Parts: sequence; structure tokens; C-alpha cells
Amino acid sequence: MAENPWPTVHAERKALAADLADLTPAQWNTPSLCTNWTVLQALAHQVATAKMTPPKFLAKMAVARLDFQRLTAKEIAVESAGGPVATLAAYRAVQNASSAPPGPKLSWLGEAFVHSEDIRRPLGITRDYPVDWVTKVIEFYSGSNVLIGGKNRVAGLTLKATDADWSHGEGPVVEGPAMSLLLATTGRKVALHELAGPGLATLAAR
Repeated sequence: MAENPWPTVHAERKALAADLADLTPAQWNTPSLCTNWTVLQALAHQVATAKMTPPKFLAKMAVARLDFQRLTAKEIAVESAGGPVATLAAYRAVQNASSAPPGPKLSWLGEAFVHSEDIRRPLGITRDYPVDWVTKVIEFYSGSNVLIGGKNRVAGLTLKATDADWSHGEGPVVEGPAMSLLLATTGRKVALHELAGPGLATLAAR
């Protein structure tokens, strides 16, 4: 039986909630790594995702006229409307939820990892993520172009973790910490300086 990622999702949510407990108003307004989202909005997106179910998602997509970006923006506006205190409380309330929109379970673990870094990095907060799960998520994103475009981004490259006995793909090597590889696979340029290898220029250009 495949391993269940939900306990790790729950643990990552709890860790992020603890890290955000004492943020100032200015910190909540810090731009996240997600384009046009503040730290508050990035957290609100995670709240909305945790509250979603496949039937709810399909119904909301119909209302949004099949425009995923419109749906996402509306959900963020709803979940952030009460301000940081209310949004963080809502996040804590769903930290053990195992519901999500339609999609593979690993995609929701990926969201927990990547969006947590979207929030933590601009705030200067660090975390040691469970590297075995991080590499599983990299493999997942490396095989899919849905929304993230990870498959095209790392095509023809070998990704090699320096903090785990793990590699993926064929071609010029890009190596570094697993979390940095995950961020690069999902299009975050912020971690490229933490990577090295003959394939790095190719990855950075994509």
C-alpha cells in the first residue's frame, strides 16, 4: 500500500501556523513568492484548499465559468477578508483536514511544502522539511505539466539531491538541497543560487 501523505500535510500545517503566530501587520503584508500574493493571501489560499472537496470545487468552477484563476482569487478574498488573526485561526481549524479539490494526494503535500516556502522565505524563516517526502513530491511534479509545468521545466535534466540519496531524470545534472530542487521544479527562481551543475543554466532559463 502506498504511503499516506496526509499526516505529513497535517504536520506541515501545524509547523507553519506556529511560525506565523507572532507576525506583525507589516510581515503579513510582505509579498510572498507567489506573484501578486502577500503572505496573508498565500495562507488564505491554503485555507481555501483545505476546505475544498471535489463536489465543491466543481460547483465553484462552474460559477467561475471554468476560470481557475478567477476561482482562486475569489477564494483568497473570502478567506483573507477577516484579516490575519481570523485567517490564521481558520488555518489552524483546518490543519488536520484531509479534504481537497480533485487531484492526486501528493499534489496537496506539494502545496503544503511549496506554499509554506512561499511564505517562509520572504520572512526569513527556515525549516527542515522531511526530505524523503520532498523527493517524492519532486518526482510527482517532474511527471506533470498540470498548472505547475514541472515536467517541461526539468525535461532532459538530471535532478540530484545533495541531502538525500536521490536523483531523477536523464541529462545534464542540477544538484542541491531537495527543497531547492522542488522550488526550482515549480518555477521559483529564488532557490536557483542554491543549486549547481552543468544543467543549471538550462533550468534557470525555463
